[in-house]
Amino acid sequence: MSDTKQKNFPNLSRRGFILSAAAAVGGIAASGVIPSSFQSNAWAGTGALEKTDLTIGFIPLTDCASIVMASELGLFKKYGLNVTVSKEASWAAVRDKLVLGQLDAAHVLYGLVYGAHLGIGSQKKDMAILMGLNHNGQAITLSNKLKDVGVTDGASLKKLVDKKEREYTFAQTFPTGTHAMWLYYWLGANGINPFTDIKNITIPPPQMVSNMRVGNMDGYCVGEPWNARAIFDQIGFTATTTQAIWKDHPEKVLGTTKEFVDKYPNTTRAMMRAVLEASQYIDAMANRTKVAEIIGGKAYVNAPSPVILGRMLGNYENGLGKTWKDPDYMKFFDDGQVNFPYYSHGIWFLTQLRRWGLLKQDIDYAAVAKQVNQVSLYTEVAKSMNIAVPSNPMKTETLFDGVVFDPNKAKEYVSSFKIKA
Repeated sequence: MSDTKQKNFPNLSRRGFILSAAAAVGGIAASGVIPSSFQSNAWAGTGALEKTDLTIGFIPLTDCASIVMASELGLFKKYGLNVTVSKEASWAAVRDKLVLGQLDAAHVLYGLVYGAHLGIGSQKKDMAILMGLNHNGQAITLSNKLKDVGVTDGASLKKLVDKKEREYTFAQTFPTGTHAMWLYYWLGANGINPFTDIKNITIPPPQMVSNMRVGNMDGYCVGEPWNARAIFDQIGFTATTTQAIWKDHPEKVLGTTKEFVDKYPNTTRAMMRAVLEASQYIDAMANRTKVAEIIGGKAYVNAPSPVILGRMLGNYENGLGKTWKDPDYMKFFDDGQVNFPYYSHGIWFLTQLRRWGLLKQDIDYAAVAKQVNQVSLYTEVAKSMNIAVPSNPMKTETLFDGVVFDPNKAKEYVSSFKIKA
């Protein structure tokens, strides 16, 4: 990955935000030319594609970039696919369309796939996670109204909630999704029960800012650019990033049904190759200016490219006067670490579904993860592209509160939390 000198944003005003982002852009080579390795050319696959016309869904978030850019760069066509990328209104719509076969695959929340696989809140359908799409790059935003009464972090929020002066409302994007789990984990680590101490609601990502603007909630967890946009619009501040909760955490995935994988194996491989190439392209920092311009368009995220670009470059400002260069910005490839579908990542999400009562009893967590996460298929595709894969699909993690997650001790991990449903 190329290193480029970048600037932190100053305290944000609308004008200052745009000017500082422009300064950052000035130091980066914005290439509109697709390298020869990404240009369309014939590919000798392992067999004929069973299906060539696909519809792949996405939600307007920065981390839809690998799906969008695979289309914009002609990478789907390179691998013989005619893909329509479909902008969806909500994660519930993505889930339903995947389960019903109206979408062939999607940019989707990690935990949503597991929820559908287990039939939590929806029709039960055997699902498949083909690969990860990004690590990091989400945040928890609190309203400026909370800032005005002295709340700047989890500890001060806990003191305010304990006063019980009124009900505080927090939003996430989908009950079994990543944003719900980051919000709940952060609140729980700060002594706040997300189901008894506050009101918990679900809002689609693009509607977060508008709902906070009119006072419908006090905080939310969502992907970018809707945290940066709250600062840009001067209605909220970043209490924490999700990479501060869990460094290099898994986030969105390329998801589909197991039926699709079984019925169209060569098509699935071709789709994965296209998205992997797009992931490599986006992770080159010199390309991110162009990516931000493209995905910021009305057909995709529909947000000013400076709002998208800043945090894509690791240039963070929290709305409280702090600026920093975050080395754990949103990553799409990271030498393949982002894309490998670790079983342990699936197990972690399952433990949180159990912790918060979405799963009513303990299950064989590892067995379910092995059903969903397509490690063998991903390994085959990655090796065919000379992308390194880890030797072990299980790994131990430590989150920001110091609690160690050992995927081989999932039941013990669930029972260790003091705050749970």
